[in-house]
Amino acid sequence: MSQNNNVILKGEGMYLRMMTEEDTELIVKWRNQDFVRKNFIYQQPFTIEGHHKWVENMINTGRGVQFIICTDEDVPVGSAYLRDIDREHRKAEYGMFLGEKEGFGHGYGSQAAALLIQYSFEELDLHKVMCRILAENISSRKSCTKAGYKEEAYLKDEVFLEGKFKDMVFMACINPKEL
Repeated sequence: MSQNNNVILKGEGMYLRMMTEEDTELIVKWRNQDFVRKNFIYQQPFTIEGHHKWVENMINTGRGVQFIICTDEDVPVGSAYLRDIDREHRKAEYGMFLGEKEGFGHGYGSQAAALLIQYSFEELDLHKVMCRILAENISSRKSCTKAGYKEEAYLKDEVFLEGKFKDMVFMACINPKEL
């Protein structure tokens, strides 16, 4: 991969490190767990080939950046990323998932969201970071709110998943230096 793997964003009891090729099997395993997959719009089985395509089309082109969430004991528990980085309009979409249940309840999601906001504004010079969350995913909504995201839109029946239409919430954070 073409990223600087030395970049680490430090939180309380956790840190973010750049994703590497060695993380591929772990990410595929995480994304295929029901408790992770049910919160994604794309819910089809995730493959190694799909991950490599993501890396090729998003990460290697600079349109995305992906981190691994690790405990201070160096245990990987999830991933946080920015996708569709738009340098002209200075915005990107944030996403995060915890793939290990041991990572639940420690604030890693909120910290990852806050660290990626900071990274977006300070390192990438973005103006806005947004995220799309299934409305029923209360924990992600709370996590993003705690990190500083504000709800911008509530969309009824936005996606068709598991045989029914589901609502989505669009949340965003604008660079406070530009308000």
